[in-house]
Amino acid sequence: MADSGTQRHYRAPCPGCGAPVEFQSAQSTHAVCPYCQSTVVRSGDVLKRIGKMAEVFDDHSPLQPMATGRAVLDGKDQPFTLIGRLQYQGDAGTWTEWIALLNDGTTATLGEDNGAYVFTRPVPADRTLPEAAHFRPGATTAVAGKTYSVAANVQARLVAAQGELPKLPPLGQPFSVVELRSDDGEVLSIDYGSVPPKVERGRAVRLDDLKLQGLKDESVKNEKGRQFSCPNCGAPVAVKLSSTKSLTCPSCQSLIDVSGGLGGKLRHAEQHEPVRLLIPLGSQGTLEGVHWQVVGFQHRMGVEPGDDEHFGWDEYLLYHRKRGFAFLVDASDGWSLVRPATGAPKLSANGKGAHYLNTPYQLEYSYEAETTYVLGEFYWPVERGQKTFNRDFASSTGRGILSMEQTPQEVTWSVGSKLDSAVVAKAFKLDGQADLFKREDAAPLAGAGGIGCGTWIVILFLLPLIVMLVLGGSCSSCDPQRENCTSSSYRSSGGSYGGYSSGGGHK
Repeated sequence: MADSGTQRHYRAPCPGCGAPVEFQSAQSTHAVCPYCQSTVVRSGDVLKRIGKMAEVFDDHSPLQPMATGRAVLDGKDQPFTLIGRLQYQGDAGTWTEWIALLNDGTTATLGEDNGAYVFTRPVPADRTLPEAAHFRPGATTAVAGKTYSVAANVQARLVAAQGELPKLPPLGQPFSVVELRSDDGEVLSIDYGSVPPKVERGRAVRLDDLKLQGLKDESVKNEKGRQFSCPNCGAPVAVKLSSTKSLTCPSCQSLIDVSGGLGGKLRHAEQHEPVRLLIPLGSQGTLEGVHWQVVGFQHRMGVEPGDDEHFGWDEYLLYHRKRGFAFLVDASDGWSLVRPATGAPKLSANGKGAHYLNTPYQLEYSYEAETTYVLGEFYWPVERGQKTFNRDFASSTGRGILSMEQTPQEVTWSVGSKLDSAVVAKAFKLDGQADLFKREDAAPLAGAGGIGCGTWIVILFLLPLIVMLVLGGSCSSCDPQRENCTSSSYRSSGGSYGGYSSGGGHK
């Protein structure tokens, strides 16, 4: 572990089974016996058994107890050791908090939520915190003179723990967790599971930047998925990712909710509209230097407030062991790759502008979104008919994308960029189908150095037909004052309609 002269290691026999229980940190008050899962509390040099903890479930995380690393905190390089783990169940999924013992004897938290990581440290609250109900998702508040946006206000409960712990909420009892985020990427987490509430502040990190040692060996990871019978057709269904909360039957395409476990009655919803994916589930490809695997797919529909014309787009859920999840969005105006944003952009007073990580964005679209078809596995309990309110922003370059999705409990942001269709096709080795990837953003005449003779011939040939269609259209019975007179059954979104699908944003 990280070398520290400030710590006094302590070891005592477990009151439950007699096995040795170690305390690496003087701040740790609780520990879970690695042999019998007894929860013990330390009072001086005496251990007292206060119950039994559920075993932690395998979340396929590369982290494990006693892994070591280094983090830059307050401008200093700090060695740390992971000494404990807490697993929580929230409104929209699960997450893990690792207890990191720093070289100076203090502790920090490495929060892990579906492959995304945030490193936080305890900070004193500068004022008496209000009740959790005071924080409304989407509202702004100030803490220590800094403005934050309320990203989430969820009910959580502790479901499992491992190792030694400086805090331990009552097992299974719900408590509130509020998350505040700033436009410079900072996260402020308020945990109402203790009195007074615990406040931690930090930022997103990448595992590669933490220089971790002692990670799980991927080659020995158990890849055998859980398996059960489809509640609709009885066909075998395998769960490949243990973070999965919902998935579809490969035989009948029924959408199955497994968030409550596989032991009880499984909720399912039949889907009768088979969809052929452009990029099949299981496909692997490299985008922006990361090797992704396609694990999920959803089709979504949107409508602008006050409009009755709907538009649609597709989202492919991508997974990487260390990078977590991302979304490859296929909209009529082009492809884009978006990932969850740790911070919360700062909105202008009129809501038409946003500023995030020193980049300004302008609002392009506001609309209501609904999930209409699902395939594969998802890390949140996705359902057909799930609705969110979305806003899409674009940077001045036109390539940068900033998207917001809001539910009554949570506001999630994603940030990304548009991709050339040829890049997407090549990434998944589908170059032979490149034409199927082309969207309205593709400009085949762009950069052609002027219009050639062949193009003029085509224009002259089509011009009379266009005039006839326009004149003929004016005689139709359509009344533009009462209805939409466009001939197409859908419209081009012209924007990134689709952004990031939420599913839980806590850390």
